[in-house]
Amino acid sequence: MPWWAKIGAKVVLSRVPVPYGVWRRLGIFRHGDMGRPEHAVKVFETHYRRALRYVALQPGFVALELGPGDSLLSGLVARSRGASRTYLVDTGAFAACGLRPYRELIRMVNGCGCAPQEIPDGADLDAIARMFHITYLTGGATSLAAVPDESIDFAWSHVVLEHIRRREFEPCMLELRRVMRKGAICSHTVDLRDHVGGAINSLRFSERVWESEFIARSGFYTNRLRRSEILKVFAAAGFQPLMVEPVSWQSLPTPRRSLAVAFREMHDDELLVAQFDVVLRAG
Repeated sequence: MPWWAKIGAKVVLSRVPVPYGVWRRLGIFRHGDMGRPEHAVKVFETHYRRALRYVALQPGFVALELGPGDSLLSGLVARSRGASRTYLVDTGAFAACGLRPYRELIRMVNGCGCAPQEIPDGADLDAIARMFHITYLTGGATSLAAVPDESIDFAWSHVVLEHIRRREFEPCMLELRRVMRKGAICSHTVDLRDHVGGAINSLRFSERVWESEFIARSGFYTNRLRRSEILKVFAAAGFQPLMVEPVSWQSLPTPRRSLAVAFREMHDDELLVAQFDVVLRAG
């Protein structure tokens, strides 16, 4: 399906009054693959191992994830690695409560230092959160206000930062810095591709159109910030980059002549970056 048809379909479907859980089961609107235990372990371990290059996280560390998606599984993985508390921050209560993935993950991580723990039949999401010392916050960036100052040792996000509204991005990073201890580590993977075809078709639109509520509520919004712009926001918020690793296209996947003026004039070095990994230290 061409990118413009995907946009049209999502615009229409996002207006249909169907609960998110139904869209998730149909695979139309999903917040990543964090409902799969093996994926949750892989994502956490990727960011955790990056952090360990720069800091020794002691047992009892406090962790925070931006955008846990469709489960609380990453909180269980963090617990297995010694976290005393994990804050999971999202823009809504998207986590599913089926017990099977949580029980599968417990079996997977027992060999990684997690004491065997059974989840009783009938346990709900709140019970799971209590068992594994998870605080699930679903008010988006504003819910970071519930996290104490300088309380986080390790934070991470995986293809999430690009979904934060452009106008909210800088305040969110300032809040993230507020809750991080001095010297604490963040690890992020940021996807700069459009989310309707894997190119940069989102850059075809003017700022007025793209940042409208109509687009923002249609299920494919990204803030379109480029790598250098994101790094500037990190620096202004008080983070020091320790590692930046881009993944780039060999050539522009969307013709430059098709881009909105603001992006058409950007240097190739910006437009060719499809994704990047970054590790930050709270200064």
